[in-house]
Amino acid sequence: MSHEKIRQLDQVIHAPTRLAILSILITVENANFTFLKESIGTTDGNLSTHLTKLEEASYIKIKKTFLGKKPQTICAITAKGRKAFQAYLDQLDQIVQMQKNLNPN
Repeated sequence: MSHEKIRQLDQVIHAPTRLAILSILITVENANFTFLKESIGTTDGNLSTHLTKLEEASYIKIKKTFLGKKPQTICAITAKGRKAFQAYLDQLDQIVQMQKNLNPN
Protein backbone atom coordinates (compact mmCIF):
# COMPACT_ATOMS: atom_id res chain seq x y z
CA MET A 1 0.00 0.00 0.00
CA SER A 2 1.28 3.43 -0.84
CA HIS A 3 2.07 5.38 2.30
CA GLU A 4 1.91 8.50 0.15
CA LYS A 5 -1.83 7.96 -0.46
CA ILE A 6 -2.43 7.76 3.27
CA ARG A 7 -0.40 10.90 3.94
CA GLN A 8 -2.45 12.74 1.30
CA LEU A 9 -5.67 12.29 3.28
CA ASP A 10 -7.11 15.67 4.26
CA GLN A 11 -5.90 16.09 7.85
CA VAL A 12 -8.65 18.61 8.59
CA ILE A 13 -11.24 15.91 7.91
CA HIS A 14 -9.24 12.90 9.12
CA ALA A 15 -9.61 13.67 12.85
CA PRO A 16 -12.39 11.38 14.18
CA THR A 17 -14.57 14.15 15.62
CA ARG A 18 -14.31 16.30 12.49
CA LEU A 19 -15.06 13.28 10.32
CA ALA A 20 -18.14 12.60 12.45
CA ILE A 21 -19.28 16.24 12.19
CA LEU A 22 -18.98 16.25 8.41
CA SER A 23 -20.62 12.83 8.15
CA ILE A 24 -23.66 14.28 9.88
CA LEU A 25 -23.68 17.64 8.10
CA ILE A 26 -23.40 16.06 4.65
CA THR A 27 -26.81 14.43 5.23
CA VAL A 28 -28.78 17.41 6.56
CA GLU A 29 -29.40 21.03 5.62
CA ASN A 30 -27.98 22.15 8.98
CA ALA A 31 -27.62 20.97 12.56
CA ASN A 32 -27.48 22.77 15.86
CA PHE A 33 -24.62 22.49 18.32
CA THR A 34 -26.59 20.40 20.83
CA PHE A 35 -27.63 17.86 18.19
CA LEU A 36 -24.03 17.48 17.01
CA LYS A 37 -22.72 17.19 20.56
CA GLU A 38 -25.26 14.52 21.52
CA SER A 39 -24.89 12.62 18.23
CA ILE A 40 -21.11 12.48 18.46
CA GLY A 41 -20.89 12.11 22.23
CA THR A 42 -18.35 14.84 22.85
CA THR A 43 -17.98 17.78 25.20
CA ASP A 44 -18.89 21.40 24.45
CA GLY A 45 -15.24 22.46 24.39
CA ASN A 46 -14.09 19.59 22.20
CA LEU A 47 -16.90 20.12 19.69
CA SER A 48 -16.29 23.86 19.64
CA THR A 49 -12.60 23.34 18.88
CA HIS A 50 -13.33 20.99 15.99
CA LEU A 51 -16.07 23.23 14.58
CA THR A 52 -13.61 26.12 14.60
CA LYS A 53 -11.06 24.09 12.61
CA LEU A 54 -13.69 23.14 10.06
CA GLU A 55 -14.89 26.73 9.80
CA GLU A 56 -11.32 28.02 9.36
CA ALA A 57 -10.92 25.59 6.45
CA SER A 58 -14.23 26.92 5.03
CA TYR A 59 -15.70 23.41 5.17
CA ILE A 60 -18.62 24.57 7.31
CA LYS A 61 -20.38 27.79 8.09
CA ILE A 62 -21.53 28.63 11.59
CA LYS A 63 -24.46 30.90 12.30
CA LYS A 64 -25.16 32.18 15.80
CA THR A 65 -28.81 32.99 16.45
CA PHE A 66 -31.27 33.18 19.32
CA LEU A 67 -34.35 31.08 19.90
CA GLY A 68 -36.22 33.42 22.18
CA LYS A 69 -33.53 34.40 24.67
CA LYS A 70 -31.54 31.21 24.25
CA PRO A 71 -28.46 31.31 22.00
CA GLN A 72 -28.20 28.74 19.23
CA THR A 73 -25.28 27.71 17.07
CA ILE A 74 -26.32 26.35 13.68
CA CYS A 75 -23.78 24.55 11.48
CA ALA A 76 -23.99 23.72 7.78
CA ILE A 77 -21.54 22.20 5.35
CA THR A 78 -20.34 24.46 2.53
CA ALA A 79 -19.85 23.59 -1.14
CA LYS A 80 -16.11 23.49 -0.45
CA GLY A 81 -16.75 21.14 2.48
CA ARG A 82 -18.89 18.84 0.33
CA LYS A 83 -16.18 18.69 -2.31
CA ALA A 84 -13.45 18.04 0.27
CA PHE A 85 -15.52 15.35 1.99
CA GLN A 86 -16.17 13.58 -1.32
CA ALA A 87 -12.45 13.77 -2.20
CA TYR A 88 -11.63 12.30 1.22
CA LEU A 89 -14.06 9.40 0.66
CA ASP A 90 -12.64 8.83 -2.83
CA GLN A 91 -9.11 8.66 -1.40
CA LEU A 92 -10.21 6.17 1.25
CA ASP A 93 -11.82 4.07 -1.45
CA GLN A 94 -8.59 4.11 -3.47
CA ILE A 95 -6.63 2.96 -0.43
CA VAL A 96 -9.11 0.13 0.19
CA GLN A 97 -8.96 -0.91 -3.47
CA MET A 98 -5.14 -0.91 -3.42
CA GLN A 99 -5.22 -3.11 -0.32
CA LYS A 100 -7.68 -5.49 -1.97
CA ASN A 101 -5.42 -5.75 -5.01
CA LEU A 102 -2.46 -6.59 -2.78
CA ASN A 103 -4.43 -9.17 -0.79
CA PRO A 104 -7.15 -10.55 -3.10
CA ASN A 105 -8.42 -13.08 -0.52
